Amino acid sequence: MRKHLTPARAGLALTIVCMARLASAQPPVPAPLAIPNPNYVSIPLEITVNRPAAEVWKRVGKYCDIGEWLQIQCTITSGKDGEFGAVRSVGNEILVGKTELSYTYTQPVRVGQPYILYHGTVEARPLTATTSKLIYTLVYDNSTLTDDAAREQDKARRTAQFTRALENMKTLAEGGTLPPPATKGGGKGGASKQ
Repeated sequence: MRKHLTPARAGLALTIVCMARLASAQPPVPAPLAIPNPNYVSIPLEITVNRPAAEVWKRVGKYCDIGEWLQIQCTITSGKDGEFGAVRSVGNEILVGKTELSYTYTQPVRVGQPYILYHGTVEARPLTATTSKLIYTLVYDNSTLTDDAAREQDKARRTAQFTRALENMKTLAEGGTLPPPATKGGGKGGASKQ
């Protein structure tokens, strides 16, 4: 007895063949990493602020507010302050994520330099009705530095720089003012690009 192939049976057979091919197919091999052995470092910092989180964020959470609390010049060079894809002059950093009380940025790839995967997140987190916590987290690859001593020195420098930034943010959010920045070579003040 001869069976006829109906359109429904033909469709089912084709589906089974396609599914079998997909199941046996190997995923494409990704291209090698530009930095073959990255060493990702995170620096989580936080400070308690005696103000509600919404007030803190209103005072120090705009994308170019970094200029005030790092005491450097900041302008929006592309896009609009606070919108995805906005670029600020500080490190040419790009806004890549945000919530009501946070934002995340990254730095671009530069000609002639390896990309060190650099991201920062700034957040105001409510603790109570009248207090909050400012959190600043950096994540970056320090594998391009020469040795462990250089990596530790770099991490210590960044920790000191962004601890100072958090302290300045707290001062501003609590209604205080910052002293004038120190002149170059005088210790405090001035920020590095990465």
